[in-house]
Amino acid sequence: MKANSPLIRYASRIRGIGVGCFLVASASAAVLAQSPVPATPVVTPDLTIVQVIQDAQQNYPAIHVSEQELNAAVANIWLARTSYLPRLDGIVAVNRATRNNVFGTLLPQSILPSMSGPVIGTNNGGSVWGSATGLLVNWQPFDFGLRHAKVESAAAARDRANAYVQRSQLEVSSAAADAFLTVLAAHQTENAAQVAVDNWETLRKSIHALTTAELRPGADESRIEAEKAAANTQLALATEAVEMGQATLAKFLSKPDDIARPLNSAHLLGEIPAGAEDDAVFHPENTPAMLEQHAVVSQSASELRATDRSWVPQFNLEAAGYGRGTGAETNGQRLGGANGLAPTVGNYAVGLNVTFGFLDFAGIHAREASQAATLKAEQSRETLVGRQLQEQFAQARAGLRAMRSVAKNTPIQVAAARTALAQATARYKAGLTSIDDVAQAQRLLVQAEMDDSIARLNVWRAFLQLQAVRGDLQPFLQAAQ
Repeated sequence: MKANSPLIRYASRIRGIGVGCFLVASASAAVLAQSPVPATPVVTPDLTIVQVIQDAQQNYPAIHVSEQELNAAVANIWLARTSYLPRLDGIVAVNRATRNNVFGTLLPQSILPSMSGPVIGTNNGGSVWGSATGLLVNWQPFDFGLRHAKVESAAAARDRANAYVQRSQLEVSSAAADAFLTVLAAHQTENAAQVAVDNWETLRKSIHALTTAELRPGADESRIEAEKAAANTQLALATEAVEMGQATLAKFLSKPDDIARPLNSAHLLGEIPAGAEDDAVFHPENTPAMLEQHAVVSQSASELRATDRSWVPQFNLEAAGYGRGTGAETNGQRLGGANGLAPTVGNYAVGLNVTFGFLDFAGIHAREASQAATLKAEQSRETLVGRQLQEQFAQARAGLRAMRSVAKNTPIQVAAARTALAQATARYKAGLTSIDDVAQAQRLLVQAEMDDSIARLNVWRAFLQLQAVRGDLQPFLQAAQ
């Protein structure tokens, strides 16, 4: 076949196109390999009110403090129970001392060392070794209920600490949830203030066009400028409220950076919690505050019983075994070397000691009177706490019902304010009214929108307060999920 035949030229052209495509494809692959692959954006999930409450319950320092106090109270119960156990004391003593002894009696004291043995009749400054070792078992078989009363007092202190843990968890959870709702309400107010500023700017531009066309006096535009400046002031205050609320909310978060996460508000702004719990029976005796005060009363009663059983005889069974060694002889001789360093003479003793402080009744009677007064005070305080809880529950229930009524009324207020603004604007454009009517209608609409934006959150806050008084936030958590 000829080299310049059409078929050969066609084949050569096809090969050239194939090589070119291969080179282009290779170059494109190299470029793609060198070009950075765009990273997938990380979507930060919204921060929910349930997450804030759970985080505060697990990590807030105040709860850790109350939990450790509960652990200490539990340990005190075991400490009180150890008084039922026998006491075992041991001693090992070695000394180098003189062996001079005299007849006579000394009053009980803790200054002069005791001596034993006969009077030698001489006064010698020489010293000898002495040693002693022994064990003493002491057990109190009965105490007329004194130890039991102390154990009951420790158990009541444990119950009080446990109730305090529950109250701390309730208070911290309520404060964390309230801080979340406060930030959310501040955000809604800020958004409404920003919309107000934008609306005033739109109205200003419209009136500026009419003023430029000499269809409206310049005073109208100045009036709108003043209203816009006031709206900017409200926006600045709303922004401040957001930042202050975030500072409060951040202290309940184990990771303060989480405050930058957007708040999940769809459920809280979209629904109103049901009102079936309004008429539920309130039992103040089941609240942490009442349980804590009841434990205080029980602890005071146990301490009174312990004080009452203090003026009784004390019975102690004792058993001792001991040995002594000395380098002194009864004839006055002194043994040399290491004599006396090891006990060489042993003894034992078993017996019962009964002691009674006859004149302690005055002090015990005074302590008993003081403790009885303390008990009566705590019982009166328990009654007071119950009445305060009833008052708080009635107020919280009234507040929740009022907030529900407000939340149902604010949409009507917003719709009416929007209609009034539209009518005032139309009348102003037709020259039938002054700019004052438009400005007044605009302010009413801004206020209505602000009220409507936080009305539902106020319902949740009142619902939170009601459940906090009940002492159980579980219904609130279930509704807020």
